[in-house]
Amino acid sequence: MQPLIPATLCFFAALYACNGASSNGLPALQDTLPARQGITEDPSLRGNFSAQKTLRFDSMEIEKFLRTYDSLSVYQADIREFYRRRNYAFAWFDEAGLIEQSGDLFNKLIHLESEGVLAKPPYLLAYQGMMDAGNTTVKGQPNPSLEIMQTAQYFYYANKVWAGIPESQSRKMEWMLPRKKIDYDVLLDSMLRSTKAGEKIQEPVFRQYALLRGYLNRFREIEKNGTWLTIRAARNKYQAGDSGEVIAQIRKKLFLSRDLPEDNHSRVFDASLTAAVKRFQYRYGLSEDGIVGPAVIREMNTPLAKRIQQIIVNMERCRWVNANPAGDYLVVNIPQFKLLVFENDSLAWDCNVVVGEVLHKTAIFQGTLKTIVFSPYWNVPPGILKKEILPAIRQNPDYLERHNMEWNDGQVRQKPGPGNALGLVKFLFPNSYNIYLHDSPAKSLFQENKRTFSHGCIRVAEARRLAHYLLRNDPSWASGKIDAAMNSGREKFVPVQKPLPVSIVYFTAWVDREGRINFRDDVYKRDARLMEAIFAKK
Repeated sequence: MQPLIPATLCFFAALYACNGASSNGLPALQDTLPARQGITEDPSLRGNFSAQKTLRFDSMEIEKFLRTYDSLSVYQADIREFYRRRNYAFAWFDEAGLIEQSGDLFNKLIHLESEGVLAKPPYLLAYQGMMDAGNTTVKGQPNPSLEIMQTAQYFYYANKVWAGIPESQSRKMEWMLPRKKIDYDVLLDSMLRSTKAGEKIQEPVFRQYALLRGYLNRFREIEKNGTWLTIRAARNKYQAGDSGEVIAQIRKKLFLSRDLPEDNHSRVFDASLTAAVKRFQYRYGLSEDGIVGPAVIREMNTPLAKRIQQIIVNMERCRWVNANPAGDYLVVNIPQFKLLVFENDSLAWDCNVVVGEVLHKTAIFQGTLKTIVFSPYWNVPPGILKKEILPAIRQNPDYLERHNMEWNDGQVRQKPGPGNALGLVKFLFPNSYNIYLHDSPAKSLFQENKRTFSHGCIRVAEARRLAHYLLRNDPSWASGKIDAAMNSGREKFVPVQKPLPVSIVYFTAWVDREGRINFRDDVYKRDARLMEAIFAKK
């Protein structure tokens, strides 16, 4: 099984460097650990993890275990294959007893909530009893039930923390990006070989996962301490020069949210508070004017429990995507209303976009940008033709001429030009949703905070820049030639020499390159549905 599919989603994150890894995306720990003195590994046994081959158990112990702990039988195929390959040698024991990773795994399982997992591991009390009872059976040999329990619990942990809910469920939520694949044996191999002090395996999850996990536990601590106050606003807005108790509350809230480095308890709205408000506004996708208006107060007063749920939901989405993005690619994050352009897995630039309105949601999927169309026609979709254009024609026979449109084989299309609904250029990445990126003559909409105005396609604020970027290495397309083609009024299809992956994603919380958490409105109401699925898996 291939450990991971090719790059799918990878926004924001490329801002953080990857650790060194082997060709399968995992640290080659077996190449760095010294052999333990007096013990020779058998190279014929794949995954001879505890560096011993003499301690083995009868294969029937697995059948006995699964009959006793039948809730773990969902992992029976993995367990059987794992031990078959090891020739039933113990993995969690060596001649000295339980190896260090045994305690590490148990500790992870009893703290699953710190991973944003709401479920409780099955048979945890029985597992703890085995651990407390000691390492050996009455015959002085390692306990096979404890051995198999640990392997089964590892598969449980890996499934919950690294894989997430089944793909069948994520597809029901219209997440059509391909899900990553995980080689659990390879990961277990790496986990059990990580014996050096402080050494950790590289988890097979998107980098944002660990960053969100840090904020999850920080927010839970704030919630536990009861310091997340509510702003009692008596006015519609507060700005520089204002004073009063509410200003002190705003200052404290911005200190707790790390937008203000210190809380001096001042009741005066000074320059430092203005700067902190702007940082807060940036993190929530609001206009950065430094004024505390209704939108800022609303975000400040959002219950911490809701933010915690929002983080958990987006940690779940992180489990679904490629852990190790690479190369160049484009990402559109719908709730962020942004196109992000990555070079060598690092953010090169970004710009505002307009996405589908609630009734015409932009789909979540992956494609490959292959073609640029300069001076495009806009072929009116059948639905828009029926509901909007034909009624307008009946009311005004000159409608088509006034809107630079024409009939074309029984359909209506808009001619190229500056007033064209697609603007001066569009970008095609073939897909079954008939979605593409394009320019737009309605430039003012790109300045709105909430940009859900399209029928599903994605309008790009800096379409000209994107065209120049995609053709930057094509010597046949100089800058002047690109601009001329955009304004020629003659439709022209241009293949992109190096097709680029495009991922349309949906994240309402993430951590930016400065390490600050960002939140956005759940514009398509997808978070609540996913949260229900997560709770259903408890």
